[in-house]
Amino acid sequence: MDFSVLRNLISRYCAGEEYWVDSRTVYIGHKEPPLGADAYIPQRYPDNRIVSSKYTLWNFIPKNLFEQFRRIANFYFLLIFLVQLIIDTPTSPVTSGLPLFFVITVTAIKQGYEDWLRHKADCSINECPVDVVKEGTVERTQSHKLRVGDIVMAREDETFPCDLILLSSSRDDGTCYVTTTSLDGESSHKTYYAVPDTMVFKTEQEVDSLHATIECEQPQPDLYKFVGRINIYKESEDPIARPLGAENLLLRGATLKNTEHIYAVAIYTGMDTKMTLNYQSKSQKRSAVEKSMNAFLIVYLCILISKAVINTVLKYAWQGSADHDQPWYNHRTEIDRERHVVIRAFTDFLAFMVLFNYIIPVSMYVTVEMQKFLGSYFIAWDKDMYDDELGEGAQVNTSDLNEELGQVHTHVIMRCYMDAGHTFQKLTSDQHLPGLYVQVEYVFTDKTGTLTENNMEFIECCVDGLVYIPHAICNGQILSAASSIDMIDSSPGGDHREHEELFFRALCLCHTVQVKEEETVDSIKRGIHQGKPTSFYISSSPDEVALVEGMKRLGYTYLRLKDRHMEILNKEDEIERFELLHVLNFDSVRRRMSVIVKSSAGEYLLFCKGADSSIFPRVVSGKVGQVRARVEQNALEGLRTLCVAYRSLSLAEYEEACHQLSDAKLALQDREQRLAQAYDLIERDFILLGATAVEDRLQEKAADTIESLHKAGMKVWVLTGDKMETAAATCYASKLFRRSTQILELTKKRTEEQSLHDVLFDLSRTVLRQRSLSRLSVDCQDYGLIIDGATLSAVLKPSPESSGSGNYREIFLEICRNCSAVLCCRMAPLQKAQIVKLIKASKEHPITLAIGDGANDVSMILEAHVGIGIIGKEGRQAARNSDYAIPKFKHLKKMLLVHGHIYYIRIAELVQYFFYKNVCFIFPQFLYQFFCGFSQQPLYDTAYLTLYNISFTSLPILLYSLIEKHVSIETLKSDPTLYRDVAKNSLLRWPVFLYWTCLGLFDACIFFFGAYFLFDNTTFTSNGQMFGNWTFGTLVFTVLVFTVTLKLALDTHHWTWINHFVIWGSLLFYVIFSLLWGGIIWPFLNYQRMYYVFMQMLSSGPAWLGIILLIMVSLLPDVVKKVLCRTLWPTATHLAQSNRPCLTVEPSTIFVLSQSDGRLSF
Repeated sequence: MDFSVLRNLISRYCAGEEYWVDSRTVYIGHKEPPLGADAYIPQRYPDNRIVSSKYTLWNFIPKNLFEQFRRIANFYFLLIFLVQLIIDTPTSPVTSGLPLFFVITVTAIKQGYEDWLRHKADCSINECPVDVVKEGTVERTQSHKLRVGDIVMAREDETFPCDLILLSSSRDDGTCYVTTTSLDGESSHKTYYAVPDTMVFKTEQEVDSLHATIECEQPQPDLYKFVGRINIYKESEDPIARPLGAENLLLRGATLKNTEHIYAVAIYTGMDTKMTLNYQSKSQKRSAVEKSMNAFLIVYLCILISKAVINTVLKYAWQGSADHDQPWYNHRTEIDRERHVVIRAFTDFLAFMVLFNYIIPVSMYVTVEMQKFLGSYFIAWDKDMYDDELGEGAQVNTSDLNEELGQVHTHVIMRCYMDAGHTFQKLTSDQHLPGLYVQVEYVFTDKTGTLTENNMEFIECCVDGLVYIPHAICNGQILSAASSIDMIDSSPGGDHREHEELFFRALCLCHTVQVKEEETVDSIKRGIHQGKPTSFYISSSPDEVALVEGMKRLGYTYLRLKDRHMEILNKEDEIERFELLHVLNFDSVRRRMSVIVKSSAGEYLLFCKGADSSIFPRVVSGKVGQVRARVEQNALEGLRTLCVAYRSLSLAEYEEACHQLSDAKLALQDREQRLAQAYDLIERDFILLGATAVEDRLQEKAADTIESLHKAGMKVWVLTGDKMETAAATCYASKLFRRSTQILELTKKRTEEQSLHDVLFDLSRTVLRQRSLSRLSVDCQDYGLIIDGATLSAVLKPSPESSGSGNYREIFLEICRNCSAVLCCRMAPLQKAQIVKLIKASKEHPITLAIGDGANDVSMILEAHVGIGIIGKEGRQAARNSDYAIPKFKHLKKMLLVHGHIYYIRIAELVQYFFYKNVCFIFPQFLYQFFCGFSQQPLYDTAYLTLYNISFTSLPILLYSLIEKHVSIETLKSDPTLYRDVAKNSLLRWPVFLYWTCLGLFDACIFFFGAYFLFDNTTFTSNGQMFGNWTFGTLVFTVLVFTVTLKLALDTHHWTWINHFVIWGSLLFYVIFSLLWGGIIWPFLNYQRMYYVFMQMLSSGPAWLGIILLIMVSLLPDVVKKVLCRTLWPTATHLAQSNRPCLTVEPSTIFVLSQSDGRLSF
């Protein structure tokens, strides 16, 4: 067994966690290590070929057929077709084989075309040119020929062909700037570093002379993690080991910017690159509609088997009489007489199964797939969901859950994540999501960048209790009035002067902001002030840019990072230089970042900024009370707060810190844990300087969207990593909490005063008492629950006093069910996923929807039934890996209340209609057996059996499922309560299914017995000729086709010329086909039983009258039912329809694209 395969699989699917499985050794330039070093062991790695295609020319047919016949419906019809081939059945194998062949062929062509496009894309990528350094010269080769260990030269604006370790750069400091838009959507320039020992190699000859090896982890998909080290060999010296991390790794798909060229070594190639590992196949999500379809299909399969059993039993009961067993016109053959009765009964059972198998609609699956695929384009073409600022509209990554958007159960969960840390996990997605819209009961949404704009504005800072308030600073924008603003509202005294300067210096130094002094950045003019180019700050964190800009307004300007020295301009216009020694990067666990710098005076300083909960416990001095009070006040106003502290290091302390960091960074195993331990030891004994306040305003119409979701019956939850006061202020601003809402707290502070058991039962009694009172009174109290992460852990933790898996869970869920909104604050990412999972697993099994804009939202989106990504400023991991992506949170309103609503109506009608028309189709065949001695004689001609579902009745329902609008778009947007009419899969419940089935049985009886009584009167044509059995069957089939088509016309509310063309065109096509089929002697047929049958039927006046009367009688019950329901039990939808002209005829714009932007007006 090849254990490397298993190792790679474990590494590949353990995203987000650092599992040490093995390491690889890369020989730079394929040079063997010198004698005395580690043994040279050549290793085999994949080439740089990218393969995203699924099939090859040789395996397409068998592999595609295998995948298609894994579907139960396809496999079932294959068995029926084989039975028709093996035994003598009443119908031709063509009747089952042709529809099956059509379905298989159409699906294979679609999948083959999509795979051909993937092949083309792969070839264009694999054949792109790449420069490789060989023997001191640059040679051009194709991308797929790259191997691990090759030294690659990349130029500005080129995309990296594989994962590379940066060796040197054209910049003097050994850095390069890179954009990772294609990976995570972040357009900001990120800085990557070469190790000091290799950055000195500037030419091809120098780079080629490098003698070194790289030890690193095996490939794993986390974009933000890399563990390795480089061993550099020099003559007569021991090898020098340097740590390598994510700051040294250039990922495939990233683009080199503002750097002339770089040299780097290939570390992961082809299918081992991180980008490729993040594009694995997605697991399947199934909508409630699909589950209902499968349940209905099982019912109809049982009906089919029952029909076959009943007819088989009755046949042998009928043949119990000698006269019936072998009539004079149908004697058995010798072979039939010799066959055992059990064999004959089983053969007859299979024959009846074949005869009645059309009750299972094979074409329904194809129609549903086409409806979902084509219907998804209407979301992408919707102009109302197009954002001019981003230049993008909604995106559909999976079309199979469209109808599920209309099934969001009456609860919405919002997620607020205030951390800037990034965690990336592979997200599963699926092609079965459209049906989830109308069924979602809970919506989990991110806050920063989702509810808010993620456009930070510096509001104020507090130093030792004194507040500094510049004018408004918009993230990344230098206002024209910058030179004339008031710097501060008060000046500190002499005793505070030192802390003030340290505070400003800390914010100018403790960040990862880059300075752009060019007039243009990527051909876009930026940083222009009064006609002159000025510095422009860019960073992956909008908070950092806002803080640095705020300091610039307060007199301290960050200038640049040059030669590992940071330069700032103080109030006296003096340039101060600090050597940047170490950066302790931010992570979501520590919730802080630090830098160690050395001043020009030789003093070592550690500056730290982070959340108040992570700074205050590490502070040993400073005006903690005054700063804490200001932080809490700002949090109540909904501002994002950070605390700033510092520590002066002695030389011994600095050397000890360097030793700890060096040991941790050089570790190949458990590097992150060891770094966390080192950070914990270094970041202590702080002196508190002050705090900052930054505002992230709500997005446009965010509050209106939440209010609409409330009116639609949804309950809103907020999951946030932020402090309770800030999150609560955001909830009030977004109308999640109202002023009349009574807030219930389930927090650590309260559980310290009371036991968790007592707090839970107190809250439970409160909400249950109110619920009992609300039954007696119209007015009821509105409750909102706030819970923090620590308490949630205690709630979810199994109780030692209970044998169950946590006896508090049900109490907690019961409290939540009786609250209109829930706020979960101070939550870790894992806890957010646990919340979603907890709600999904509750006894109601509600459908959940998650919405977010950053990589830290991926796990939440993964856990929910439907995932929606925001195309925002925190990258596009969520948008790329979600089921749907929208530009702004406000578009969620139309996505759910309009698209989800109408998609569910359409798909529900499609599913019920398919079963209805097949009952109408096959039940007369069942009744006919009672009149033909159970001889398995078909009622319909073979052509009618074959084309009924393929041609005569398929196109009208497909078009209905694409363009039907039972209520206008404006009405759905203005009246969110209409959403409740279709919630909880209401149109695909068993009572509705039974109604459609009974209606089909009633219509089928009308078709059959109406035609039977018409024939019972010995109807003759004008020339005295009597009708035969094929004329009888054709009469029934004609009434059937017209009735089921007109039934759909009666259900249509939105008429366009396309509806008229398809509905009336389908009926006309049936008539023309029947005339041609029965009017010509076809030479390829060995029988001509339908010759002149249709024309003979139409030549009879009673037949015309019978057809019209039977159609009217068949449609009457459904019309009466509609009238009674609208009159006696009207729903909100019925009332909305009565406020506008019914069956309005409107010009169709469905397939007309705007010439200006190529988008659909919908």
